[in-house]
Amino acid sequence: MACMNFCQKEKIRDESEQVEYTLDGTVDRYGKPAIRTKSGGWGPAILILVNQGLATLAFFGVGVNLVLFLTRVVGQSNADAANNVSKWTGTVYLFSLLGAFLSDSYWGRYRTCAIFQAIFVLGLALLSLSSYLFLLKPRGCGNELTPCNSHTRLHVALFYISIYMVALGNGGYQPNIATFGADQFDEEHDKERTSKISFFSYFYLAFNLGSLFSNTILAYYENDGKWAIGFMASATTALMALALFLGGTPRYRHFKNQGNPVMRFGKVFVAAIRNWDFKVLPNAEGLYELDVETYSKTGRRMISHTEGLMILDKAAAVNAVSDYNERNLCTVTQVEEVKCILRLLPIWVCTIMYSVVFTQMASLFVEQGAAMNATIGWFHIPPASMSVFDILSVASFIFIYRRVINPFIIRLRNKGLTELQRMGIGLIFAILAMVTAGTVEVFRLKYAKGYCKNCENASSLSIFWQVPQYMLIGASEVFMYVGQLEFFNGQAPEGLKTFGSALCMLSMSFGNYMSSVIVTMIMKITTRNNMPGWIPENLNEGHLERFFFLLAALTTVDFVVYLFYARSYKYVQFDESKDGNNSENKLQIEV
Repeated sequence: MACMNFCQKEKIRDESEQVEYTLDGTVDRYGKPAIRTKSGGWGPAILILVNQGLATLAFFGVGVNLVLFLTRVVGQSNADAANNVSKWTGTVYLFSLLGAFLSDSYWGRYRTCAIFQAIFVLGLALLSLSSYLFLLKPRGCGNELTPCNSHTRLHVALFYISIYMVALGNGGYQPNIATFGADQFDEEHDKERTSKISFFSYFYLAFNLGSLFSNTILAYYENDGKWAIGFMASATTALMALALFLGGTPRYRHFKNQGNPVMRFGKVFVAAIRNWDFKVLPNAEGLYELDVETYSKTGRRMISHTEGLMILDKAAAVNAVSDYNERNLCTVTQVEEVKCILRLLPIWVCTIMYSVVFTQMASLFVEQGAAMNATIGWFHIPPASMSVFDILSVASFIFIYRRVINPFIIRLRNKGLTELQRMGIGLIFAILAMVTAGTVEVFRLKYAKGYCKNCENASSLSIFWQVPQYMLIGASEVFMYVGQLEFFNGQAPEGLKTFGSALCMLSMSFGNYMSSVIVTMIMKITTRNNMPGWIPENLNEGHLERFFFLLAALTTVDFVVYLFYARSYKYVQFDESKDGNNSENKLQIEV
């Protein structure tokens, strides 16, 4: 009996010694410190990767051919359809800001992902039913030969409600899922830190594999008029994605949210105005701040004071002559959070024009392809499926950059390209893509037919002449969007990491809205005096090439402005020193 008691005590001691908690402050679903062996790692991460692939397949199953659905089924013109697609896509990314706010402030990333994915599934289900029951009349309509009947306002309203539910669900989900997947790896653990870096590459690969399926197989069925099948397939895969995500619930790791950032930011501006007459002393003397231990208890990091935007420092100024109330003061860390965001804004504004270029791939590129020779023998190539070359380009350039370009640059200058440098290269590729698209349009018009029914096969020029412009867009994505996502995530302060991802998507939103505004203005200007305009119903009567060249010129101007702000930007760097003083857990600004 004594031996048995001794063995049981040894077993309990061994089990207690084997318990290892994560070092980055993550917790399990009960709010207790996460045990490394029982949570996180590649198991939950793989579920998230598959979830992302299926959700992307479902989303692009709707988005990739939406411009054709609007023209063939709903009966809109080319310009109106392109505008509506741009508005819808912009709204998707605008909802990402809502998802990031709810995640960082109240719900956390897990609950936000689950709720918005459920909305996404409901929107796709409604889209499938409303299209099948009301819009696709007569049966088999919606292809390039058979137009659909006119629709009532109620039926069209149901369609728009469903696609904007899809926009809400996907938009609120997207900025959270990548960050939540990265949360499954402990950044303070050497092995898991390496896995965390690899996760982002696999995540982007899952995104492209999902869109590859929707841009080929689903695009083919939808282009052939089988819209109900395509939309139902999207709804089914979205439901599978949600089920997989919920299946990993017991093993997920979570970060606690840190409160409403709007309130914190607003307090800084109010306090700065209140202390307007106070003179800030040099070297940050007389500024209110908490100690490192206080921040570490709440899972936050102290941010050291930086020069610039000194007017905001008044929010943390302590008047040594009169008494002060700490409730009316902001800490230096709060002030620096606001400074971080304000420094990001000029760079963010310069990324909007790139999104204007990118959105043409889902609208005017498709319309241009529909007016080209898209047949090989008996097989008709869906114009939207040409975006598969964009996906192949993305996959190729990721490999080329990681395995060839980046190692070569490191050998030359002992360090790789910064995120800002990569984003600048992305803008150059975008300019080249627009010049190429305009040149292809010039040759398409040269081989155009005199008359085209529904403007299908309006030119004898092969649709494969579009391949270079899709490839250039794919190359630009690797440098711009990947670099942009890393940049905004890395530069955003603690507690606003999801907001950093949302900033990237918000630039896409504004880019889509700006594209819609530009198209509207161009059509109003170019349709005067009974002229058909640059983007008419029959593209053979227009000048789409002039629109592409205009975007190339505008992007060139944007690139020059971007260079100015990128050269003057001050990178935020984490101080990883462990010397035990207050420099630990602070941010340092590289001048």
